[in-house]
Amino acid sequence: MPSPHQRLASDTFIEIDHVSFGYDSTRVILNDVSLKFPRGKVTALLGGSGCGKTTLLRLIGGVHRPDKGRVVFDGEVINNRDRAQLYRLRRRLGMLFQFGALFTDLNVFDNVAFPLREHTSLPEAMIRDIVLMKLNAVGLRGAAALRISEVSGGMARRVALARAIALDPELIMYDEPFAGLDLISMGVAAKLIRTLNDVTGSTSLVISHDVPECMAISDHVVLMATGGRIVAQGTPKELMDSRDPETRQFVRGEPDGPVKFHYPAPEIAADFGVAP
Repeated sequence: MPSPHQRLASDTFIEIDHVSFGYDSTRVILNDVSLKFPRGKVTALLGGSGCGKTTLLRLIGGVHRPDKGRVVFDGEVINNRDRAQLYRLRRRLGMLFQFGALFTDLNVFDNVAFPLREHTSLPEAMIRDIVLMKLNAVGLRGAAALRISEVSGGMARRVALARAIALDPELIMYDEPFAGLDLISMGVAAKLIRTLNDVTGSTSLVISHDVPECMAISDHVVLMATGGRIVAQGTPKELMDSRDPETRQFVRGEPDGPVKFHYPAPEIAADFGVAP
């Protein structure tokens, strides 16, 4: 049987195949979700908080195991009980965590060098060259010696991105890369995501609430709702032009529509003991 690396590459890099998952028996996060993420493209996962976007990334990274269905990474079904497989697959992906998750006791250089020192046996001189190249790619080569406490929020996000691409991953997953950034930093981050994808040929998954930035840089967009329901998917133009009320409300930021402000609750009088 051919190894995963001997198989012919398909247009699909990641497949979510009829996946259901919940953190406990009372709350289902994803319910029979099926998605395909195209190879070499930027795919944005949009949707409100709690709809399962980050959970999908955790399933792809093997942090969790689906209750039902399967997650396929480049033709290989992920089994999070197979530690050797997980180590091998995780070597092929990079993750930009929300708010960076940098090591505050390390400087900028050592944060980016960390995965290289942890997962390779490269000599220190080569690690130095790679780190400086990655920092240069995100515009921060001159900040290599700074401590994390000395960089701004936007710079910290770029340091985290340099660390995420240190091992030249085939898949880069971004969890809320624009959260907490000013408009200039947001634009810089968005441009970096698009540029790195095009230059490296990697596959990118971007989780965000920021519709304009995602629409500007994505090839494919998936809109999710509570319970992992897929509301719509297609090109940015197709979603922006959609007449579906739920899609239209989200992508245009309309306050009134199918998505309600209030979480389902009994009549307010019942909570205060007032007779209807």
